[in-house]
Amino acid sequence: MAVLANTVETYDNSVIREDLQEAYVMISPEETPFQQVIRSDTADNVLFEWPVVELAAVDAGNRVIEGEAAPALNTGNLALRLSNFTQISDKVVSVSHTSDAVTAAAQNIQRLATQITLKMREMKRDKETMLLSNVAAAAGSSGTARVTAGLPAFLRTNVVFESGGANPTLSGTTEGYPNAIATPGTTAVLFAEADLNSLIEDIWNEGGNPSIIMVNSGNKRRVSQAFTGNATRYKDTVDRSIVNAIDIYDSDFGQLTVVPNRLQPTNNPASDNDSYNVFVMDPEYIAVAYLETVQQKPLAKTGHADSVLVWCEYGLQVDNEKAMGIRRDTTNAPS
Repeated sequence: MAVLANTVETYDNSVIREDLQEAYVMISPEETPFQQVIRSDTADNVLFEWPVVELAAVDAGNRVIEGEAAPALNTGNLALRLSNFTQISDKVVSVSHTSDAVTAAAQNIQRLATQITLKMREMKRDKETMLLSNVAAAAGSSGTARVTAGLPAFLRTNVVFESGGANPTLSGTTEGYPNAIATPGTTAVLFAEADLNSLIEDIWNEGGNPSIIMVNSGNKRRVSQAFTGNATRYKDTVDRSIVNAIDIYDSDFGQLTVVPNRLQPTNNPASDNDSYNVFVMDPEYIAVAYLETVQQKPLAKTGHADSVLVWCEYGLQVDNEKAMGIRRDTTNAPS
């Protein structure tokens, strides 16, 4: 049917508000599984410390005579002091007065309050990657930012790496903060089920009870497609459907949840060896210690615009690295 001349139709109207259902869609990954499974704690200084106490080795000959007159004095259990530096992360957003006043599509993304929320999400993603990065701690100086050591720089006991690789070091040999990163191996190999079981056993022998296997995308597929031993393929118990993915790995020393992490970085971004870490962890022994929790404050106005600073100061605390394990130098290939 014909349309009368000069009829105003939606096709001619360039100012109709788009039908975005009052929502914006972001494809950028927001999940931060590492921060979700570990604890939050507090720090009281830019260099924060925590004690680690070890029991003496088992004495299989601990038998004494009845009525012994002078029992031997045992060595006391003294604590080692581990430490890390806090670092500051921030985001700044500036929105013009006009942009904050007008009505726009997609829940007014241009408005100041929404921009602050988005920047806080970005900062949380930044933290996820940095906390899992192979970086050493640094005290910083005037004009140089402090650096909090990432998880790979703490793990020295239960480790599998390739030829040419080396463990990280501490500033005080057996205590202090991580002052040198782990050296990547000269090659990268497929993640092997035997390596996973070896790490789980080593952690268990040290007294740990790991419950999380954190992997990047390729190694998640590797676990699902190539691991056969005691692996159990199923989803949440509420959903009984069988899937081609291992969400729970049933080891000889307990069940572990396989957690894929989109934001997990390479072993050493500065290296030509583009390899990946697999973390086996007991999250009860890891925390993000906050000197300043996430805060915001207005900055000086610049003409017809408002600016806001969002920031926090935090550091990674690994209570006892023997409760963790790491398989370094893996490829991102499932097979």
